[in-house]
Amino acid sequence: MDFEITKGTVQKPYKVVVYGPEGIGKSTFASHFPDPLFIDTEGSTRSLDIKRLPKPTSYEMLKQEIDYIIEKNTSICRTLVIDSIDWGEALIVQHICDKYQKKGIEDFGYGNGYVYTKEELGRLLNRLEDVIEKGVNVVLTAHAQIRKFEKPDESGAFDRYELKLGKKTASQTAPLVKEWADMVLFANYQTFVTKDEKGKTKVSGNRRVMYTVHNACWDAKNRDDLPEMCDFDYQVIKPLIEKAITKPVDNTSKAEPIEAETYSPSVSAIDFESDEYKKLPSQLVDLMKQNEISIERMMDAVFAKGIFPKDTPIENIPSDFWSYLISTWNEFLGALVENEMQF
Repeated sequence: MDFEITKGTVQKPYKVVVYGPEGIGKSTFASHFPDPLFIDTEGSTRSLDIKRLPKPTSYEMLKQEIDYIIEKNTSICRTLVIDSIDWGEALIVQHICDKYQKKGIEDFGYGNGYVYTKEELGRLLNRLEDVIEKGVNVVLTAHAQIRKFEKPDESGAFDRYELKLGKKTASQTAPLVKEWADMVLFANYQTFVTKDEKGKTKVSGNRRVMYTVHNACWDAKNRDDLPEMCDFDYQVIKPLIEKAITKPVDNTSKAEPIEAETYSPSVSAIDFESDEYKKLPSQLVDLMKQNEISIERMMDAVFAKGIFPKDTPIENIPSDFWSYLISTWNEFLGALVENEMQF
């Protein structure tokens, strides 16, 4: 058995995690990456002049948007930004609760809900690996949370900044995100402690900096020998990022900017604004829009499965069923096509 042996560095798009306190400028920082396209999970980029996909209202919609980028690869963007991954995790948690018909993640018992969250986040990161293979950088922004930390062999406790991926899920999901990334950058304000003439302590400073190396007080890493602390400015890492994408993976595609209106939904023959569609959860209507599925087509498949008697009015179907349908949308689409092929 023979294997090909290669030598030298391998240039690939970067996987970057940027986290820090609210308002530090994470989204603005990400907007300077080459030709970025945002999936704004929290709706916080309205003031930025950027390209963005519709805000995902469900985990299924988030996955469909990522698959859209995988399909189009570098023809629509050179950087995918998910802003933010902690809001993305919230969509995953809701998806899991709806799928198993639980009111909250604690209802699973024995920590099983957190295990399901970890497994699903791992699948999401694998999906993002497919984006990388298409020649597109991936940037995940995240908020920071402060946790009291105390080493068992030392006296005293101190504050530690961590990725805000849920207090209980952090021990399982945060390490996945950190291990996946090539860079974990922690952004914060540099502060100075001084004493005035009366001996009173004063804290000042508003310089925005980013930390690139692990510290007892924060998580960070890089594989490119960056300074441990530097200005929170994209120009610091620009040479590394742009060197990595000098040669696109798919040479048949050119990363040329496209106008925002390219992302406007096509004119549909289905009136998704009618009163009948307003009876459905907005998350479900968003998925129906993405796939051009009318109420009639959807309900034909539901009735064919015998879940409800034929011609049951929309308003008589319990909300729990709609939540379950949202969480299993991809499987439902398969059942819908199978049902239609029988006629």
